[in-house]
Amino acid sequence: MKNRGWVKFTKSEEETRKIGRAIGKGLLPGDIICLVGELGSGKTTITQGIAQGLGVRGSVSSATFKLINEYKGRIPVYHFDLFRLDKLSEVEELGYREYFYNQGVTIIEWAEKMRPLWPEKRMEIELKIISENNREIKITNLIGREINVNGNSGNRDIN
Repeated sequence: MKNRGWVKFTKSEEETRKIGRAIGKGLLPGDIICLVGELGSGKTTITQGIAQGLGVRGSVSSATFKLINEYKGRIPVYHFDLFRLDKLSEVEELGYREYFYNQGVTIIEWAEKMRPLWPEKRMEIELKIISENNREIKITNLIGREINVNGNSGNRDIN
């Protein structure tokens, strides 16, 4: 499979969650999602959708104060929030490898803080604020297999 990329536009948090749910349904153990975007761009919102697509029941919130939250779904979900970390060495101290190469899906908010540690096989999702409710979501699939990202929002293929 060749690498695929899409740009999607959403007009609400629910549309952003819907894209996340579509992505989550196609993920498998060992998949890693790197979320990049400014504060308030929708990283936690799309994480909630991905977790729902993976069968997580209950609330999924920012892991800011705990750094890593674990959720049970059809496969485990490891949710990293690196907002409060400043140095790459702090990420390394978290023992991230234990999560990356485990039997769950790893979702990383503020993933740009650990860019040198990103695995080759991953999905990158960059979120941009267009206006109060509108977001641009750029998705780059480097996982190595097709994953449906169709949340039925406005989108275009960027291959």
